[in-house]
Amino acid sequence: MSGIYIHIPFCRKACHYCDFHFSTSLERKDEMVSAIIKEISLRKDTDFPNKIQTIYFGGGTPSLLSYEELMRIFDALQQSALLTSDAEIALEANPDDLTHQKLRELRQTPVNRFSIGIQSFFEEDLKLMNRAHSAHEGEYSVKAAQDAGFENITIDLIYAIPGLSNDRWRKNLDSAIALDVPHISAYCMTIEEKTVFGKWEKAGKLNPTEDKVAHEHYQFLVKALSESGFEHYEVSNFGKPNRHSKHNTSYWKGLPYVGLGPSAHSFDGMNKRSWNINNNAVYTREILQNRIPAEFEILSQKDFYNEKIMTGLRTALGIQPKEILKQFGINVNELFEEEIQRYQQQGWLVKTDNSIRLSEEGFFRADRIASDFFITEEI
Repeated sequence: MSGIYIHIPFCRKACHYCDFHFSTSLERKDEMVSAIIKEISLRKDTDFPNKIQTIYFGGGTPSLLSYEELMRIFDALQQSALLTSDAEIALEANPDDLTHQKLRELRQTPVNRFSIGIQSFFEEDLKLMNRAHSAHEGEYSVKAAQDAGFENITIDLIYAIPGLSNDRWRKNLDSAIALDVPHISAYCMTIEEKTVFGKWEKAGKLNPTEDKVAHEHYQFLVKALSESGFEHYEVSNFGKPNRHSKHNTSYWKGLPYVGLGPSAHSFDGMNKRSWNINNNAVYTREILQNRIPAEFEILSQKDFYNEKIMTGLRTALGIQPKEILKQFGINVNELFEEEIQRYQQQGWLVKTDNSIRLSEEGFFRADRIASDFFITEEI
């Protein structure tokens, strides 16, 4: 599978928890679209796959793009590579952007999957996070998209929001399930240093949610979605059978992808990772002068192994020790025998003849557990 990620670095408002690259000034949006199209042209002979199987518009807020801007990008992509007939083409969208008119326009584009950033169905949570939409718009946007003929929809939720009670979180889950979408992504709130929340925490104006409460939210999440027929296939992702995200799954499998736009990352599927500069003005200036403002690194075998462990343990498939041994010469079962036994006894890890994976409780601690299977010396 070969994927394309396109970063659209614009938002109407800055969410208080977000540390992604974006600008709240939309004045240079058209110029940015032209730069992304030019980057497609610059990369098509060296980086582009012959066939594109997934496209993901992320951001920022890609739903700010007009029909004309989206179609300009699609036209450039289709001139550079073959888009497979079953390609997954996903667009991140804010609820307030999905008006009836907007949805009618999007039906005329190749977009066939929405990732709608609802985050919460409660006004007080949305105001705290400085979201651009209202609670009503969140629910309305999903129903409007379904009425317009879009069935492949995932919605984003956030738990462990400061002040979010167990009762309100359960009601959020009930509202999400009632919308009858095939996929839900739920993320634990993390407070990053350079965000508004980070500054508030440092100033004593915001108290992060205690780990105990976050854990309770997680347990409610897993129980509610599993009882509603969702498969917990990655730490933060739940999908109905055969409705998992193709694009994100390709990341976790270590497959190649090309990132377009400022701050976008690319991976060649072997050992080269690159990333564009996260400055809109510099990005557009360099691209329009036929230069791609990107840095790159060659992953060492140690780094590649650690990344494979991290991404593998975050999925329901886990890691396959025989594959690890064949690829890296590392016998995970022997080298980490003590860690495996300890986490098995705690009920956080499941070991079979062919795999090592985390339990539902283990998923809540995935990053911490995975780090215990890292190596520190070069292979």
